Amino acid sequence: MGMESPSDIFGSNVFDLRTMKKRLPKATFKALNQAIENGSKLGPSDADIVAHLMMEWAISKNATHYTHWFQPMTGLTAEKHDAFFNFDPQLGAIEGFTGVDLVQGEPDASSFPSGGMRSTFEARGYTAWDASSPVFVMINGNVTFLCIPTVFFTYTGHAMDKKTPLLRSIKTLDQAASESLKLLDGRDVKVDATVGCEQEYFLVDKKYYERRPDLIMAERTLLGCAPAKGQQMDDHYFGSIKDRVLSFMQAAEERLYRLGVPSKTRHNEVAPHQFETAPIFESANLAADHNQLTMEVIRKVAAEHGLAALLHEKPFAGINGSGKHINWSMQASDGTNLLEPGKEPHRNMVFLFFLVAVVRAIHKRGGVLRSSIACAGNDHRLGANEAPPAIMSMFLGRQLTHILDEIEAAGSLSESVVEAIDLGLAQLQDIRVDHTDRNRTSPFAFTGNKFEFRAVGSSQSVSFPITVLNAAVTESLREMNAELSKLKDLDEKSLLKMLRPFIMESKAIRFEGNNYSQEWADEAKRRGLPNLKTTPEALMLWQDPEVRAFVTGVGFLNEEEMDARFSVRLEQYCHNMGIEASLLLRLVSGYVLPPSLRRQTEVAQAIAATKTICGDNPAMAAAIKEQEGFLENLTTNIGNLMAARNLLQETMDEVEAVEGEAEQASGYATRVKPIMDQIRVYSDALEMLGEASSWELPSYHELLFLM
Repeated sequence: MGMESPSDIFGSNVFDLRTMKKRLPKATFKALNQAIENGSKLGPSDADIVAHLMMEWAISKNATHYTHWFQPMTGLTAEKHDAFFNFDPQLGAIEGFTGVDLVQGEPDASSFPSGGMRSTFEARGYTAWDASSPVFVMINGNVTFLCIPTVFFTYTGHAMDKKTPLLRSIKTLDQAASESLKLLDGRDVKVDATVGCEQEYFLVDKKYYERRPDLIMAERTLLGCAPAKGQQMDDHYFGSIKDRVLSFMQAAEERLYRLGVPSKTRHNEVAPHQFETAPIFESANLAADHNQLTMEVIRKVAAEHGLAALLHEKPFAGINGSGKHINWSMQASDGTNLLEPGKEPHRNMVFLFFLVAVVRAIHKRGGVLRSSIACAGNDHRLGANEAPPAIMSMFLGRQLTHILDEIEAAGSLSESVVEAIDLGLAQLQDIRVDHTDRNRTSPFAFTGNKFEFRAVGSSQSVSFPITVLNAAVTESLREMNAELSKLKDLDEKSLLKMLRPFIMESKAIRFEGNNYSQEWADEAKRRGLPNLKTTPEALMLWQDPEVRAFVTGVGFLNEEEMDARFSVRLEQYCHNMGIEASLLLRLVSGYVLPPSLRRQTEVAQAIAATKTICGDNPAMAAAIKEQEGFLENLTTNIGNLMAARNLLQETMDEVEAVEGEAEQASGYATRVKPIMDQIRVYSDALEMLGEASSWELPSYHELLFLM
């Protein structure tokens, strides 16, 4: 039986505006709608009405509990379930859910990462309902519960989550962009950041996944030699989807549709067993929530289908890693996409103004944007197998580059011609060329009517990268608005003249070529663009006084919150690397060396037996010499592996003894990781030399080609 029509089931498990309008009294619905639209407070009586009707709706969906669903600094989601249950001495057990229950919760804050904002003994924390993101019911097996999207903050009022800074950045961007539009054409509208998050992931058969401790604990293979065939034939990308995978995809999409997630596209990605799903654009806050739901649903539905979903940035060496491209734009409340060039972008002054603002933002805050997506997993991915490099640059395409170059050179614009493609086939309609090509190596590219931030890692919460992007554009717009407000007679000529210095100062960030080339790395250095290759390098940028002034000036984090995130992210990096290094030591000792030593013994015994049988037969000397060479290769790799294993243990002990998160993180990046990489070389060589049936870890062949 196929899936029901998406339009019939979409949002059926969401208490959205459509559902609220049907169930709430008109006055209450109006008050709630104003709270959502304008951020106004919902009165206690209205909150009680909303809560009661929300509970009735959830119970009609078989929910028994509710939870404040929030995003702590782990990057995951968190939830504490409470029953729709109260006890009255006279009435006994009764169902209950009040406005206070809806609006505010109190999870224990002591065990979540706080970066020093809270001591272990200071446990109190609060969650507060984010009315701009609709509540929903989650169905896990035969259990249903109501999820209320919330922010999470300390007893002292400091944000301890991903959502609060995002909401702050959305507000400041609206203020700056709205002011721009009022100055440009007199429009009095609100502006929202809109986002569509592509999500890449791998699927492997659960029976192989469960035999790989590294996949279970680190979600990436720390060892494993490359199969004879990888992705070199380009036969997986956009290929026919396997029935088992298609069944999983359809089940996942049905669940997402019911949760109001507008999942639109599904396809095979480049690497074997790699796939992608992409939604329709939404408000940035909702898009961030929905991406968290997408990751959760992918994992759960995969398990139900006997599969394991891998969301790590680089689960397998030698083939494409997984990213999460953030497609970002700005939309006015009158429906205008502010980054839509139109048929004549050279005459679209609103578009050019906002285009220049974004270019400036990336030029000025590219390093901060890079640091927003820094994590141990992304360090493996950036710059390898179609992932963009760590150098932040921007691709605009031939036509838009020409327009900005003209403004820079002459302060005016000539006519722009929109090209068409003629394939010489009369039955085809005219094919209009987009304003840009696509540059898959660019970390930040204009793709028609939006920008695509391609460097975000697949496992990461999109909330913080979007927050930093919003803030960078806010800062740029504020500075440009100050100049725009000085223009007495605003026309095309005066606006282009005003834009000219902004275009000139940000030109270094624009690059149209191959971002992988060494020539670009050298050129980027000459241009003064940062190349922050590792997570510790990228995170140290948050200690720069000028960066701190930017963050606090835009206002998405205060000083204490900024310090907390710096500390938490360094700590997470150290924990991640420590887990992987410890796991690698155990894999080497328990999975690699035993079969390798048995193989060594068997080969040595076989050579000795051959010599005994053949004696001094000169005809066999060459063959025996080749066998001895095989044994020497095997023995050398075993010895090298043992030595590297011991060195890794010693180095780990030294790094972990270092005081200071920054110093320890640097030690993991510069000292521990290179030894881990070398261990992999020796181990993978032994896998190649070993007997396949005795190798206990499922191979890349099994993981990537058997499903």
